[in-house]
Amino acid sequence: MGALTFDALLRSLKQGVPDAVYYLHGDEDVLKDEAVRALVGRAVDPAARDFNVDQASAADLDAEAFHALVNTPPMLVATRAVVIRGLEQVRKTAKLRQELLRYLESPSSTTVLILIQGAGEAPDPELVRRTTSVAVDPLPPARVERWMAHRAGQLGLTLEPEAGTLLRAAVGSDLGTLSRELEKLAALAGSRPARPEDVAALVGVRGGETLQDLVDAALERRAAVAARLVEPVLEQGGMSGVRILNALGTHLVGTALARAELDAGTPVGRLPARLLSHLRAARPFGLGSWEGTATRWSTWAAQWNASELDQALRRALAADRALKTTALSDDAGTLEQLVLSFAVLQREAA
Repeated sequence: MGALTFDALLRSLKQGVPDAVYYLHGDEDVLKDEAVRALVGRAVDPAARDFNVDQASAADLDAEAFHALVNTPPMLVATRAVVIRGLEQVRKTAKLRQELLRYLESPSSTTVLILIQGAGEAPDPELVRRTTSVAVDPLPPARVERWMAHRAGQLGLTLEPEAGTLLRAAVGSDLGTLSRELEKLAALAGSRPARPEDVAALVGVRGGETLQDLVDAALERRAAVAARLVEPVLEQGGMSGVRILNALGTHLVGTALARAELDAGTPVGRLPARLLSHLRAARPFGLGSWEGTATRWSTWAAQWNASELDQALRRALAADRALKTTALSDDAGTLEQLVLSFAVLQREAA
């Protein structure tokens, strides 16, 4: 038994036969589905999959049904695959879990069992020890771009560079959302390349009016521009005041980190590389390109001092409370006041 990353799993499947039991956990459910397809494709002959691949939800199984499922012999092929989702729903004291642990002591040589745990749950240490554990975590930004190109290719879709950039800026790094929007773009564009106006029509965002444009204006202290962008960004599909505020808060924290590095003596020329090392260690989700983020934070840090950033973060926290606790909250008004206050802080410091 061993522990693998998603990439290591794919490499291992090219080199040999699958292991008896895999345990997929982590926060990227789209990649878990890709891992399942790769495992099933390696374990079971395509011509016989109708009879030799079973999928079930853990919530629908009891100990007896599980025992029958994993011990059924394959039909006309050497191995079969069993996929069980929702493992986080199984209580530690449940008979199903006890039967699973007994099975792991001596798994069937003709069954590849794939156990899937949902996002947001800590991995089960006992299952990690007794299976081939695969940590399926969100991809870093550069990998998201390559994944998007790969998914577009699967759909027969060609993206103009500006269209891909706009889609990423509007949707972010969530692979499930990106996949759905790419499917819509493929249907809309047909055989021609998808253009930025196609993205604008589907996602409801135009160039210059993305969440990143709003964040850029706010942290560059172009307060009037940021305030004007609040309502167009809020009107976009899937957008909310809390999501905008989370983005602003994340970049305020990053800029504060950059400011602290400068105040501690980090040379300006080395600051982007220093911040990039922090980002690679923390592996934050949803920031876009880490290299671009490090450059932005470095540039913005020169426009703020530590006291201003501390006050801005306090005001962002107050805005967050207002958005989440006020029954009739005015998201646009709260956010506009917040970004306009950044200019007030600058004038007060002058």
